[in-house]
Order: sequence, then structure tokens, then C-alpha cells
Amino acid sequence: MFHPGNAWLDMDGAPIQAHGGGILHHENTYYWFGENKDGPTKIMPNNLHRIDAIGVSCYSSTNLYDWHHHGVVLPAVQDDPDHDLHTSRVIERPKVLYHAPSQRFVMWMHVDNAVYSYARVGVAIAEQPTGPYRYLHSLRPFGYDSRDMTVFQDDDGRAYLIFSMQHNHTLMIGQLSDDYLNTQGASVSQFVGQYREAPAVFKHAGRYYMVTSGCTGWDPNEARWAVADTMLGEWALRGNPCRGPQAELTFGAQSTFVLPLHNSPFPFLFMADRWQPLSLSESRYVWLPLYFKENEMVIPWQEAWQWQPAAQPLLSIG
Repeated sequence: MFHPGNAWLDMDGAPIQAHGGGILHHENTYYWFGENKDGPTKIMPNNLHRIDAIGVSCYSSTNLYDWHHHGVVLPAVQDDPDHDLHTSRVIERPKVLYHAPSQRFVMWMHVDNAVYSYARVGVAIAEQPTGPYRYLHSLRPFGYDSRDMTVFQDDDGRAYLIFSMQHNHTLMIGQLSDDYLNTQGASVSQFVGQYREAPAVFKHAGRYYMVTSGCTGWDPNEARWAVADTMLGEWALRGNPCRGPQAELTFGAQSTFVLPLHNSPFPFLFMADRWQPLSLSESRYVWLPLYFKENEMVIPWQEAWQWQPAAQPLLSIG
């Protein structure tokens, strides 16, 4: 069963280190990528909490409960202080897409310096989902600063980058190039002046949906959901999808990804991080069911719950 907010160990008995992560479903296997924060937390002079960058972890599973660790598949760089992935920098919110024409796996991530003024996205590639990944370059997408971000791959193979820009003042959505290695083509600004971050994007019944958080640093806040008829169309910002204790604080967590569930009695898995800023390595995961009721998005709190990949009712406790 899932136990949101509890400690979660991999198949080797070690705490899972995949924060700010996302999941790729490829050839009947789930691959979970995220930030490895298995190091001491430092408090910087500007009161920012950080660890020296370690890199991106990868885990695999066939049932979403039991995860095999494949190590740090994109490691931080030790000996080049000017490198985007140097240990003194920030590597956050990695997401991986499969590019079928080239049979390559493309990782996008937020790369930054310790004071979050570099504000770029980085790109890496691999021949296998478990890596190793080779870092290619970073960029300021469409000429803008980029902080919290995600990527989304549509049914037609087109891919999009969604990112907070202008110091989180605005969210931007833009197309990726055909090879998924750069931004290219159209882009649109959304939620101007709303200060939304932590985007998680998915598609349901022909429409596009997004969950975001407000901007309160490591502290939790209220999630909001949005909907659009096209990725580059007008997005309508709606209310809080969370239901239950601490719903106004997203159950003490922050959105990171929404995973479609195949052959499931409910359509989506909502993934969030419950950050522990004084000890970031001990941050926990909050995974909950996401569904729609009367055209409203609902993420209900569950103390413990079970997903069965079949046409069975949702089993829950609490």
C-alpha cells in the first residue's frame, strides 16, 4: 500500500532519493527520476537551504510500490566549478521523455547556482532509460529565466516545456524541437502575476490539465488546478483540488508530477514532495489518487491506500 508522507525504502532497504521527480512509463516498466539529496543540509547566508548537488537518481518498478535503485544516472561534476552540474550548483525537478524516432531518452531539468540567479534548463540524453545520461547543454528557454519546470509529451509526439519565469511572476508553455533537445516554435504566457510554480501537466478526455503551487519557498501552500483545450491555448485557473486535513496546504507537500494509471479504477496518480528544509535528505513523498467528479479535479487525502491495475474498486484505509 501507499502510505503518503511515511518513510519509503527501496528494494535494498535504503531511503528513496528521488525528490522533485517524475515517472516515465516505458515497455511495461515505471522509471522514477528525481533529485538525490542524500547529503547534509547547509543554511546559506541568504537563508536558503541546500545540499551540495549529487545528481539525478533513477529507480524502476513494475507495480509502483517496489523500487529498484539504478544509482545516480546523471552525477554532479566534481572538478569544474563553471559546469552547470558542479556540486556547488542546483540540479532540480528532472523529467525524462522517450524520443521514439531516435530511440533516445531525453532528460530536462532545472539547473541553477546556489542563489538561484542562473535560472536555466539543462538537457541530457541516454540510450537506455537507466542511463548513463550525457549532459548536452543548458539554455534560457525563449530568452527567459527558468526555475521550476516540467515537460509534457502529447499523443501526437509533440513535447512541451512548462516553466516559471520572470522570478516566478508568470508561467510559460512552449514547444520543444522535434528532437526534444531545444525549445523551438510557439510559446504562450499564462497566470501572469499569479506566482505559480511546481507545474504538473497531464491530459484527460481530450483536455489539458495542470496542478501548480504558490511560491512560499520550502513551506507548503494551497495547490490550484487549471484546464485548457490546447497546450498553447488559454489556461483557466481553478480552485484547490485537495480534500481532507491540511488540504489548504496540499497536505504539507508540493506538486511535482501527475502520472496516468493504465487499467485503473481511477485515472491518475498525484505525486508531491513533503519537504524537510532543515534536513532535505529526509523529505518524504505524498502520492495520492487524482480523479474528476462533476468536472472538478479531486485529490483526496488517504492515510493508506492501494492501487490495483485492474477494474477493481479503490481500496483505502483511513
